[in-house]
Amino acid sequence: MSSDASITAPAAGQDPCCGTAEQAAAADACCAPEAKAAAVTEGAGCCGPTEQAAPQEAGCCAPATTVSGLDLLPTPAARPSGPGEGRAGDLPVVVIGAGPVGLAAAAHLHEQGVPFVVLEAGDQVGASVRQWGHVGLFSPWRYDIDSAARRLLDAAGWAAPDDEDLPTGGQIVDVYLEPLAKLPAIAAHLRLGARVTAISRLGADRVRTAGRADLPFVVRLADGTEITGSAIIDASGTWRTPGPLGANGLPAHGEAEAADLIGHALPDVLGADRDQYAGKHTIVVGSGHSAANTLLDLARLAETERDTRITWAVRGGSAQRAFGGEDADELPARGALGSGLHALVDNQKVTLVTGFGVHGVRRDGDGITLVATDGRTLTADRVVAATGFRPDHSITGELRLDLDPILGCTRTLADLIDPNEHSCGTVTPHGYRELGQPEPNYYAVGMKSYGRAPTFLMATGYEQVRSIAAALAGDFDAADDVQLDLPETGVCSVNLVAENASRKIAARFGLTPDVPIALATATMQLLPTAASTSDAVRAAADKIGLDHETALQIAALADQPGALPSVAGLISLTTPAGGSCCS
Repeated sequence: MSSDASITAPAAGQDPCCGTAEQAAAADACCAPEAKAAAVTEGAGCCGPTEQAAPQEAGCCAPATTVSGLDLLPTPAARPSGPGEGRAGDLPVVVIGAGPVGLAAAAHLHEQGVPFVVLEAGDQVGASVRQWGHVGLFSPWRYDIDSAARRLLDAAGWAAPDDEDLPTGGQIVDVYLEPLAKLPAIAAHLRLGARVTAISRLGADRVRTAGRADLPFVVRLADGTEITGSAIIDASGTWRTPGPLGANGLPAHGEAEAADLIGHALPDVLGADRDQYAGKHTIVVGSGHSAANTLLDLARLAETERDTRITWAVRGGSAQRAFGGEDADELPARGALGSGLHALVDNQKVTLVTGFGVHGVRRDGDGITLVATDGRTLTADRVVAATGFRPDHSITGELRLDLDPILGCTRTLADLIDPNEHSCGTVTPHGYRELGQPEPNYYAVGMKSYGRAPTFLMATGYEQVRSIAAALAGDFDAADDVQLDLPETGVCSVNLVAENASRKIAARFGLTPDVPIALATATMQLLPTAASTSDAVRAAADKIGLDHETALQIAALADQPGALPSVAGLISLTTPAGGSCCS
């Protein structure tokens, strides 16, 4: 099947035509989409290909009223197909979101010959990824590129990155998503600036059962336009719905009124957002990977910007869960940078406040004050709410979804991804069956499929959409053959970050790859009792048999060349015990 055909909207006052292009021209009438679809199904050539139609002011396929197969028909200028007017299977699959998983879905649908349209709320592909473009991934390129997307790119002569390098979010967009989206197989079916506000079945609400599975989906956009589809692959993610500050899962009292002083997860502290944090006091609320990354960036900022202060507020009675890799934690290290956070706290670079469940927020002059449930307060210039993300199911209010009451994913998937029991690398391979809903042919994939579980990996999403695309094409043997290569240690481990950095540093100084990591690990152990960071580095160099000058140069690489050794820079080379997952 192909989704390259054009559709034409009827000009004002014209009746839809059926039959051949010649008949339409004689009647001076333009084919309405539903009439054209019905006619073509019956073997007629209604209007014919747009490029073969003679240009005319009004008539069959007239340029003034022709829209591509990706353009949507405003209501009520054109009426979507009603019940019985064409089959849902003749319509495209609607993919929501043009991030890594959404574009992977498009690539797999293309390979399967299934027509599709991709709707992206932003004005660029990867709009959400761009928001954290400065952040490095914990998984190397070989896990970050979908197989069908790679085949399309390779066929177009794409210069692939090194499979073992660790990309940033920005590199994911620039090196991978942008080139993929520009390929004709994808670009012709991509609609930007198309924010979905609701999904239902054509002519039926959630209550109707009879014939429901045969009805097309209708997708409504923010501007009121609608599109019909045979299936929905919702890869819209969770970035646009961050968790609130409130300890009970609700927005804290006054949070909305102080929104301009509250940044959400992963601000670009060392880049675009630097002025908002340099020389300021920032409170970071949260204990996950987003909080860890922000705390480390703030620590780096504090080394060069005077008066930069950092407070870390966690809801629990201790930060043990965030530190990870400790003897008391039976699971692998959950905080990707746990050992680094511990070092920042031990060396008083970060002030840790535990048991601080935010209840209220208020402005204090130019600053902001957080009020805990027990009445304690913290005052600063700015707050970062690294409190996780959650799926927005509001657009599916008229669909029949059976969601896990805790995570907000499918009930079957919930047992497989429970973050209390699983890391991202121990998730059981899953596909269309586990992601299916009582609403046939609706699938939430990617980050949204995991609900509130923070352990999603792109590679997992790629296998999800591969399975779903095969199922939608009717190849259930392929759809059921779900394979997922996620070694428990490796792709999910921060060790990859340290190993990658250590390999490059070692090559620069002519050392073996283990030396930079050994230096960083020894330095972190000695730092709490050393008079200065430099003294700790020299003592660590003596311990591993490395000359002082080289050791100091290695320690300074994380910042500007020649700078004093950096605590935060050393942390980036330190591997914690166990493995932990990317968020």
